[in-house]
Amino acid sequence: MQTIHAIKILEKYPTFNVSTLADILNKDNDYAKVYLNRMKNKGIVHKIQRNVYAVNTDPLIVASRIIWPSYISLWEALHYHGLTEQIPHEICVLTTCTKSLKLITTGNTRITFKRIMPKYFFGFSKVHIKNFEVFMAEPEKAIIDAALFHEISFSEICFIVKENKDKISGNKMTDYVYRTKNRALAKRFGWLLENVGYKPTEKLKDLSYKTIIPLDYAMPNSGTRDRKWNVIINIKEL
Repeated sequence: MQTIHAIKILEKYPTFNVSTLADILNKDNDYAKVYLNRMKNKGIVHKIQRNVYAVNTDPLIVASRIIWPSYISLWEALHYHGLTEQIPHEICVLTTCTKSLKLITTGNTRITFKRIMPKYFFGFSKVHIKNFEVFMAEPEKAIIDAALFHEISFSEICFIVKENKDKISGNKMTDYVYRTKNRALAKRFGWLLENVGYKPTEKLKDLSYKTIIPLDYAMPNSGTRDRKWNVIINIKEL
């Protein structure tokens, strides 16, 4: 009965530690450690990392609560918002925490961590997954994060934006890129937003600079030059 009672309470936590179980059992940590080990051996709870456990095995719920502050972005966020049909096998958690973090595998899903500069730590909101709150990048910020980390080629980013104009706010993307104060990002997204028909992009033009850069950082540095944005168009036409 004690185990059943403990599990019902633990199911309400996305993750928990030894102290959490000790409080539930009204015992000390040493007792809770032994009890927890028995539950783990029976497959009732799952160890995520040192002193982090979960009853719920949904990797999205687990990933969102391993470290704070953090939010989920890149491919998983793009898939969550319906911007790609590609099913990711990796969840990327962005955090400003300087703590060293190792890759974690839960089920068939890998959870990776990337450190993001505090000035880029914005553009996420709470979403609800199985009654749990998860911090997820907004569609526009997930796209911007992908470019910041060069995680997705800019050619593919262009395709995602073009194919999902009804799901993406051009004004919000403009504001978010401007907020980063990243001048190379302003050049690339200024060109992209203008070429898919979003307006205005003048504030991004004010942030850009004259040095020529390739539009796609993952492609050979060759192609025609756009003199307004000073980018080499090394991708296929939109």
